[in-house]
Amino acid sequence: MDKDRIAGSTKDFAGKVESTLGDIAGDAKTQTAGRAGEAAGTVQNLYGQAKDATRDATDAAASYAKDAYANSGDAFRDGSQAIAKPVQEKAGTKLQHQACFSVSLRWRCVCRKLA
Repeated sequence: MDKDRIAGSTKDFAGKVESTLGDIAGDAKTQTAGRAGEAAGTVQNLYGQAKDATRDATDAAASYAKDAYANSGDAFRDGSQAIAKPVQEKAGTKLQHQACFSVSLRWRCVCRKLA
């Protein structure tokens, strides 16, 4: 809670008391001063509320940014793993094809020697 909210609420309360005393006494000057104090207190209270809301929004934005930064590595790792897996599978398939091809060449060579 902001100090302006506390001070504004205090001024507002004091203005209401002064305005009520002016009503009871029938003194227009005291009533006017009390209403002016209420208005000043309300404005200061609203200003404090705006400061609190701004502070809360700033804190929330900073928190979201920290979370995004902290979790960005996870997204990068997940993406890297998603790409690496098909590449590894294709590399394994390629090695299998190369092995089969070299075996078939050897058999052809052996068969030609025998023939």
